[in-house]
Amino acid sequence: MEAGFLAGKAFARYRRAHGSRTSPLPDFCIGTHAAIAGMALLTRDASRFRTYYPTLELVCP
Repeated sequence: MEAGFLAGKAFARYRRAHGSRTSPLPDFCIGTHAAIAGMALLTRDASRFRTYYPTLELVCP
């Protein structure tokens, strides 16, 4: 439940910033679960995750 709420908040921020998608991106669910579990996330799209999950530890190749 906590993950769904956090993913919804991130998606709402995305839409307010004029994001074009009308359904949540999988990235929001992935980022949310990593943030809640306290895990690092391996990604090539660091800017998106830093924007919506500023406290999430990222590993960027």
